[in-house]
Amino acid sequence: MKGYRSVRLGKDQVSLLLDKNTIVKLVILIIFTFGIFIVSASLGDLRIHPLTVVNLLFWGSGTELEQLVIYQFRLPRIFASMLVGMGLAVAGGILQGIIRNHLAAPDTIGITAGAGMSVMIFLWLFSDENYSLMVSIKWLPVAAFIGALLVAIFVYFLSWKDGVTPVRLILIGIGVSALMQAGTTIFMVLGPVYMASQANIWITGSVNSVTWSDVRVLLPVTIVLLMIAFISARNVNVQSLGEDIATGVGSRVQRQRFILLLISTGLVGTAVAFAGGIGFVGLMAPHIARKLVGSSFGSLLPVAALVGAILVMLADLMGRTLFLPSVVPAGVFTATLGAPYFIYLLMKTKNS
Repeated sequence: MKGYRSVRLGKDQVSLLLDKNTIVKLVILIIFTFGIFIVSASLGDLRIHPLTVVNLLFWGSGTELEQLVIYQFRLPRIFASMLVGMGLAVAGGILQGIIRNHLAAPDTIGITAGAGMSVMIFLWLFSDENYSLMVSIKWLPVAAFIGALLVAIFVYFLSWKDGVTPVRLILIGIGVSALMQAGTTIFMVLGPVYMASQANIWITGSVNSVTWSDVRVLLPVTIVLLMIAFISARNVNVQSLGEDIATGVGSRVQRQRFILLLISTGLVGTAVAFAGGIGFVGLMAPHIARKLVGSSFGSLLPVAALVGAILVMLADLMGRTLFLPSVVPAGVFTATLGAPYFIYLLMKTKNS
């Protein structure tokens, strides 16, 4: 226990056991995330020195053009990238814990695609002839959450046969995901997002069109769900032991599993509502976090959240700087890394 530190709060009513190694790595990741944040704000069509960005953010200095570019064009997409990456990463970690399958992720079992199709149905139903929303955009995450939850339950139900095996879950998830993507394309053609190029960008996953109004909805929902997820980390640890052991130690398995599934689908639905189907972040980030701090979800989920934020922020940064003046969706880069990694994990699972 030398590597741990006990913290007690509220007259010993709340106690925490902190891993010193995890804290050190969290601090390093936070510093790295902040560095990427500053670099991302400084690079683009107009290059601004990083020190100028820091001065502008903390002291409001800089020219009117620099303030316009950073505050109105870059900061919304950077904040969105960070929040979307955190949400997808933590959702993936929770799913891997409750399903006890390291191949599980929001996109590999169809949750992301379900949320995407639900968003398209929402836009199709509540848009007028000028393709303007007739209801508040704040309802968009709710629609995405409903779609994500329904698909998650559907996939889990179809995969159940005296238990859920990893291969069956993945194969059914891939099939359902393909079905949802086909439905998404149909509603994109029928609904407000009717141009093929726009449809493809949204399916791939992009934060290009995110505004401050989107961030004001995305921020509180994601932060609240992340806090609940971190508090529920001990329940994920128990779930990962298996149903028999979890029941034996007094855990309400089905109730906790349903709550964790709600948290995961909420995070996925919110991310997809504003950034589209950015893939493989929920698969890669928990694996990277597991290599850094081990399998305890109290450490894994916060580290995975920062890793996910870094992945999406880097993907968005590369997408808008490497191919100027063209802008490549962030999902292209996450898929470029994630697809080969998923195939590697699938082959490794098959061989074992």
